[in-house]
Amino acid sequence: MDAQQSKILSIVLVVLGLGLIFWGYQLSGSAANEVVKAVQGSSSDAVMYRYIGGAISLAAGAFMFLKKK
Repeated sequence: MDAQQSKILSIVLVVLGLGLIFWGYQLSGSAANEVVKAVQGSSSDAVMYRYIGGAISLAAGAFMFLKKK
């Protein structure tokens, strides 16, 4: 993979990570999640999966973008 492809992939990962984090944030305010919070005391697994996946994707993309080759 050349440097240009690596930069494009890193930008895609950053955008994907931000999208997943935003999607998790949107789900965290949903009525279904409020019921889960009331019963279990924490957010649903779907919200947490999106936050974790978004953070991993964002970190990997940022690392790839800032890495010296």
